[in-house]
Amino acid sequence: MKGFAEHFVDDGSNYELTDPALLIVDMVNDFCKEGGAMVLPEGMETVEPTQRLIAAFRAKKLPIIFINDWHRAGKYDKEFDKRAPHCIEGTWGGKVIDELAPQPEDYQIPKRRFSGFYQTDLDLVLRELGRKTVVVTGVVTNICVRSTCHDAFFRGYQVVVPRDCVRATGPREQESSLWDIETHFGAVTDSNTILDRL
Repeated sequence: MKGFAEHFVDDGSNYELTDPALLIVDMVNDFCKEGGAMVLPEGMETVEPTQRLIAAFRAKKLPIIFINDWHRAGKYDKEFDKRAPHCIEGTWGGKVIDELAPQPEDYQIPKRRFSGFYQTDLDLVLRELGRKTVVVTGVVTNICVRSTCHDAFFRGYQVVVPRDCVRATGPREQESSLWDIETHFGAVTDSNTILDRL
């Protein structure tokens, strides 16, 4: 009798970038920069490959969507029962880092929970744009990136994650989350392969 993992048949290379959109999850000051409320320093390691993806998507006039954790100032938020207050709307901490600064043609979608799809208009925007594939980047792999990948798969999108453009809270969480995404929800690759396929 086969074990559960033995039923996995996709090695992660079997995908095409059909009608893609680039999703950039939570690359904001509070998570990435010194002085932020909940900093993951490794998040800055994703900047250079993400910049190259942004440049390629811009050159081909493909949509770039920033999904940003934004919470209301002075208002109760259930997420703060589990995590310290962070990414308050209108503050430095809630802004996308300067290195990846959104342009007027880009989209910025606020979220109050881990998934970029939960109670936001991300799905509506993607469908209006005729997108079929989401390339998901950002932080952190095992929380908001992973949740966004799950919900994208549930809604019928092809999910592609470049491993050099995401970071988790630790090496174990990074590898475990990427294994789960590749096994059950999408393809895990690298930015250079995506650039070659665009």
